[in-house]
Amino acid sequence: MSMDPLRLTRELIDIESITGNEAQVGDYLYSVLAKLGYRAEKMSVEGARNNIYATANGTPDLVFSTHMDTVPPFIPSSEDGEKIYGRGSCDAKGIIAAQIAAAERLRSDNFPIGLLFVVGEERDSQGAKEANKHAEGSRFLINGEPTENKIGRASKGTLRVQLAARGRMAHSAYPHLGESAIEKLVEALHRLLKMPLPDNPEIGPTTLNIGLIEGGRAPNVIPDFAQAELLYRLVGPTEELRKDIQSAVKGLAVAEFALEIPYLKLRTVDGVPEMIAAFTTDIPALNNWGEPVLLGPGSIQVAHTDGEFISKRELKDAVDLYVSVASKLLAS
Repeated sequence: MSMDPLRLTRELIDIESITGNEAQVGDYLYSVLAKLGYRAEKMSVEGARNNIYATANGTPDLVFSTHMDTVPPFIPSSEDGEKIYGRGSCDAKGIIAAQIAAAERLRSDNFPIGLLFVVGEERDSQGAKEANKHAEGSRFLINGEPTENKIGRASKGTLRVQLAARGRMAHSAYPHLGESAIEKLVEALHRLLKMPLPDNPEIGPTTLNIGLIEGGRAPNVIPDFAQAELLYRLVGPTEELRKDIQSAVKGLAVAEFALEIPYLKLRTVDGVPEMIAAFTTDIPALNNWGEPVLLGPGSIQVAHTDGEFISKRELKDAVDLYVSVASKLLAS
């Protein structure tokens, strides 16, 4: 079975694998890798959802890894002379294809190589957390995300905050009899938007996105509840930031910290252009898989959009780049 990364990219895109529904794409990858002659296995995560792990030439010194899941909605593949389009084209099904093609070349040179494709990266890194319990002791992990074929010098972390305000219901004609939870929440959010955030001269600023707001009963009812979900992109530790958030919303709302993925400084490789990843990856959840490198084709700026694509040239270049970087790491 020959390995054409462009064809495999389209085949993978056309299998819907929105987070939670990765079973079919996992089965397909398992069959592809088994036919190519890898020692392939399904690593159970939840129900029919499996990570796929494959090795060649014994216990691997270096493992390529990325995720099989995508954000919604499903967008089937299409292509023109320069690009492949569709959901997951750059995040991260094109990367899967490039990593398999690179592993094929390294395997033929007798390098001990592994491939690890995980579920759940877009939600909570559930697959990576499970995989971390089954690491075989590889020296290096090349994690694939869309970095435009530049090596990630650092990746920002994530702090997810749930904000809840409570009030008292009343008829809107008599507002003095009630207490508006929405007004409290709006004021709390206003304070957080005005609050100075940490800046790291090497990485850039911490940023805040107010991603979800909900609350209230009806236009003629003073609302007794309101809540919001916020996401901070981190450039350092969070102890002070957490205290600042709590004090900013005190008396208006209660802040709960739902998830934290830490900011990371990463290994670079001589001769490969560098970038800073403002996004979060599975790398913090895969710390048993060796020293991490962040590298992949495609642009994060088109990931999660309705026009998501990957350049065919960049995809082919990524195969050469993965082989080159892996060879340098293995020689170090």
